[in-house]
Amino acid sequence: MLTSFFVWADQIVTKISAKSELAEAFRYTIKRRQPLSRFLTDARLEIDNNIAENAMRGIALGRKNYLFAGSDVGGERAAAMYSILHTANLNGLNPETYLRDTLDRIASGHPINQIDQLMPWPTSMSP
Repeated sequence: MLTSFFVWADQIVTKISAKSELAEAFRYTIKRRQPLSRFLTDARLEIDNNIAENAMRGIALGRKNYLFAGSDVGGERAAAMYSILHTANLNGLNPETYLRDTLDRIASGHPINQIDQLMPWPTSMSP
């Protein structure tokens, strides 16, 4: 099916205006035939990049909100929180549950010199 697509694309690109955006899109795709077909010979590769796009969606949705963090320090705090919560998610933890538990532990007197024990990764990964 992919071979048929590229044969069709080669034919179509010659029939449309060479200066059009559609022709540009066809040429872009045709030039990248090998990388776009690589998933056929390497089973480790996905046919699309949905996993990466879904991971980035939260950043894209919050982009305008991050502009109004109030200050550079506010932005740095937001970035730190985002990093910690995303790390929790990547380590199989529910970010909300992780944050709630961590804040409860801090409020209950968890020693500040042992704060690294509360980080959202396995203890074997701690520095």
